Amino acid sequence: MGVRRSSGSGGRERREESGLTLCSSPTCGGRQSALQLHVDTQKELKHVSSSSREKMAVPRSAARLCRLAGRTVPSLSARHRRAVSLPARRCYVSTSTGSNLQFRLDERTAHSSLDLFKKDTGIIYRMLGLDPSQVQDNPERFRDWAVVFGDEKINSGRHYWEVTVKKSQEFRLGVAEASMSRDDCVGTNSSSWVFGYAQRKWFAMTSNKIVPVTLVGKPDRVGILLDYGVGLLALVDVEKPRIIHSIRAQFKAPLCPAFGLWDGELLTHSGLEEPEGLK
Repeated sequence: MGVRRSSGSGGRERREESGLTLCSSPTCGGRQSALQLHVDTQKELKHVSSSSREKMAVPRSAARLCRLAGRTVPSLSARHRRAVSLPARRCYVSTSTGSNLQFRLDERTAHSSLDLFKKDTGIIYRMLGLDPSQVQDNPERFRDWAVVFGDEKINSGRHYWEVTVKKSQEFRLGVAEASMSRDDCVGTNSSSWVFGYAQRKWFAMTSNKIVPVTLVGKPDRVGILLDYGVGLLALVDVEKPRIIHSIRAQFKAPLCPAFGLWDGELLTHSGLEEPEGLK
């Protein structure tokens, strides 16, 4: 910004700079001193304000870390001596023993009408399916029923997984003995225990015996809880969460997650923690 000089009456010289008029005449000395005092005061206030912000930066940073950790920490500033209590992050607490069960669907067991997808965690039912002669022939495959097993065997512990079902009006979810006959469908013998859905109704099934399950509507996603040692298989409402219905049995052989599907698609979710409060 430029400086403009001008001569007025009395030989006084004026300078205009940065919007301020400065006078070099002796008669302007008092005003110049007052102005200089004002400028010095502003600099001092700016220095104090900057120092205060630096001191307050530490407690603010600490408070931010406390918020992430869900902890309670007192402020480091003398002006903020009250402790700030922040709620911990809400989460489910696992009651499972050992590591969480994680599995994929075993293609070797899948009926030819079932296509595996999403890294073998889901199945889609194809009405025509594949020509049975085009799939690998092995004794583990289901030839007559649209069934597939998970690839993990369970002989102890408490485990939980969830299943999402889309566009299906008939399916079965549960467990079966790994050595179960491939000539049977899950739920029709004493080696399998399932929860099924057909004709808009839920049911529990084993040894070909059906027990109605009272459940409002058809949720897209349900949970399965297995406690091998206790002999418990339960259908879980994942929204509450709560046990809707349970089957009691004596498990004597290694079990596999088991699924039957006659339309639509099904996606499994394993490696999950068991929701708190299920008994």
